[in-house]
Amino acid sequence: MFVSRDDIENMDQRYRIAFINSLSGFKSANLIGTVNSEGKTNLSIISSCVHIGAHPPLIGFVSRPNSVARHTIENILATGHYTINHVNQAIFKQAHQTSARYPQEHSEFEATGLNELWVNDFSAPYVEQAVIKLGIVFRQKYHLDINNTDFMVGEIMQVDLPGQCVAESGAVSVEAAGSLTVSGLDRYHTTELISKLSYAKPGTAVQEIK
Repeated sequence: MFVSRDDIENMDQRYRIAFINSLSGFKSANLIGTVNSEGKTNLSIISSCVHIGAHPPLIGFVSRPNSVARHTIENILATGHYTINHVNQAIFKQAHQTSARYPQEHSEFEATGLNELWVNDFSAPYVEQAVIKLGIVFRQKYHLDINNTDFMVGEIMQVDLPGQCVAESGAVSVEAAGSLTVSGLDRYHTTELISKLSYAKPGTAVQEIK
């Protein structure tokens, strides 16, 4: 099957969305928790979170286009705080439900039965049922004119996760935490570690580390 740019352009809209969203492969599944200036909470599933740097500890995500209501972005810009919560197998159906277009006055926490968790005066809600939780302070927004989306950059200020999920090297085991991945718009997957490899150096063969 060979697909040209013209083929993509001529696809049915829903088919094209499903097709293009699937091409990047497995993506992280996260819930972003926010609150507006009136104290109403919001929860939104995001599959575009990406590591940016470790010092300072930065993480980013791409928003939806401006053509739809963007309560998550509005809340982040208003308060400067948000949380990123890994989706796990116990909550993936509720997490997926947060993609529904609820009115701003209707919290997705309430709609899905996920619990708000407020920690150490951090001014954004965590998802209590998430195993790995990150508290983020907003740092920069980059508007992408090409498709009217925004790339949001935040700094990691808090991390809450089980100690047994962190190796001696500092690497976090998402398998141990039960974090899921998502492909396309609606396919959720478990993960399995197949190997840990040695640091790559020119002229040295990569070795598996037991």
